[in-house]
Order: sequence, then C-alpha cells, then structure tokens
Amino acid sequence: MTRFFTSSPVLMEYPLLKLAAIDIGSNAVRCQISAVLHYGDRYRLKRVEYVRYPLRLGEDVFATGTISDKKQEKFIKFLHALRLLMEVHDVAPNHYLICATSAMRTASNGAEVAARIQQELGMTVQVIDGQAEAAYINRVIEHLLEDKKHYLHIDVGGGSTEFNIYHDRRKVASQSFEIGSIRRMQQEESGKANTGAQNDLWQRMEEWVKENARRYHVTRAIGTGGNINKLYSIAQTQLDKPVTRRRIATVLHNLTTMSMDERVNVAMLNPDRADVIVPAGHIYLSAMEWANVHQMIVPDIGLKDGMLQTLFEEHFDEIRSRQDHSKSIPFPTPQTRPTEVE
Repeated sequence: MTRFFTSSPVLMEYPLLKLAAIDIGSNAVRCQISAVLHYGDRYRLKRVEYVRYPLRLGEDVFATGTISDKKQEKFIKFLHALRLLMEVHDVAPNHYLICATSAMRTASNGAEVAARIQQELGMTVQVIDGQAEAAYINRVIEHLLEDKKHYLHIDVGGGSTEFNIYHDRRKVASQSFEIGSIRRMQQEESGKANTGAQNDLWQRMEEWVKENARRYHVTRAIGTGGNINKLYSIAQTQLDKPVTRRRIATVLHNLTTMSMDERVNVAMLNPDRADVIVPAGHIYLSAMEWANVHQMIVPDIGLKDGMLQTLFEEHFDEIRSRQDHSKSIPFPTPQTRPTEVE
C-alpha cells in the first residue's frame, strides 16, 4: 500500500507597505489601516484593519468646555491600543496621520491633551479646523464628480457641519458651521435648541446654502459621515443608487417615533448612533431642502480616506521605489488616486 505524505504549507510573508489614518471625531475615534497594492500600472488601497470606538469627546466638551479626566484616560488607553495595532501591522512611524476635529479644537484643554499624548505615547495629534477637514475630504470627493455637474457636499460631524460647493469638478465655495449631531442633541435635551444664538446660527447656515446653491446652480447633493451612511443603508435596497430626499424624510420620521430602546433593539442601531442619528439627519434633510435638491449620493468615504490619500501622495516616491516591478511599466503621478478596495 502506497502512502502519500504531505508537509504543512509554508507560510511566506508577502511584504506590503501600509498606511494608517486615525480620525478623532466628536462622536467616535476611527482607525483605518490600508495596504498599498500595485499590479501593472494600477495602485489600490486595500483596507486590512478598521477599528471604531465611540469615545464621544463632544459629550464632555460641548457641555462643559473641557475633556474630563475620565475621558482623557480612556482616550490615552485607546490610542495606546491603536499604536500597538499599527506596530503589529508594521506601519512605519511616518506612515500614519492623526487628526482631531471639532471637539478637540473647541476644548479649552485640547492642546494640553494633545501634548500629553505626545509625551506619553510619542503620537502627534493634529488638531485641524473645518477648512483643513474639508480639504482632506476634497481629495477623495473630487474623483466621484461628473463633468458639468454641480454639487452640494454635506458632511455632518458630532460638533460641526461642513459644506462644499463643487462646480464642474472644482470646489468653488466652502463653509464650516459649529452645528453637529452631538451639539444639536444636547441643545434639544436642554431646551436650548431654539435660543436666539442657535436660531441665528441656523439662519446663517440656511442663508449660506440657499445663496451658494442658487449662485452655482446646484442640482445634486453628496452626503458623507457616519449618520448619513446609516440612514442610507436603512433607506436603500440598492446601495449603489442615490437616495431621494423624500425617502430620507420617511426614515427620519420613523426613527423619530421610536424610543431609544426600539432604535437599538428593533432598528438595530448602536447606542452611540441611535441618539444622534435624528439630529444629524435633520441637518442633511434641511440642507437638501434649502438647496432644492431631491437626490443625494452617499459614498462610504470620509476624513480618514482623505488622510490616507494624502499619505499615499506624500510617500509616492518611496512607494514606487519599493515595488518590485519592471521599470518599463508606466507609473502614475502622485496625484493619481488609488482605488479603495475591501
């Protein structure tokens, strides 16, 4: 009787250069690690790790103006975990970006917390303003636009809302407003949503959208952010199609009639999404009404994707030199956007 013996397969390491982006938002901290793939003349970014933790810095900041000691400890622990995760993935020290948005730039001790992170973990947190945030997102949004079409881009975060107008693939106007899902939720809970200051801010936001939508003949909307992504997944059976304003309004109405318990256990929303999705949804819906647009494109992209694109462009020469391919293959310029794949 002949017996055949097989040896265990030898696992070989396939070297991949990896980039990482950590987005410190007012509601959650997100970390994405992507590998740079290259075959032929095409570059792709493949997501190899994604972690989201609902730290909710805005919960403290928008109520008290500071990041509490308890929240700081969680923050430090989570960033330490992300540092270890990046080390396991062999992400080089200069191959990641950390950006913090509305909550940290609003907090009176935001700079102090960033300095503590630098001292204890050796990680540099860039606290960016609304314009810088929009610039990062612009790097990936602009590749989704069609020629001779005019768009209103709406990005609602926990602490602020960013608007951008794109006219024939070019950004022609942008504005940031300190109105976001957590701020709005806290104001509604405290009965301060309809105060004079808040009404004035809401009015300025409405006027800005109406004026620029009319001036640049906006006909389409693009929505980014965790809340519109979730609304879109609830509203749409075909996830590659635009969602209508009417459908968003229907979903919002249904969620508004639900209790928190029903949103979590029936609609299957995470608790940190269930309480902010309606305030955020009303901002998206209002902006569409002000701009008189009836459909919205909802690509699953955001700040972290713009950060990864920035890293790709900044390190393109290094990425290219590491590829073991024939020099006869044409390489794209640093402005070429790598395709994002799961």
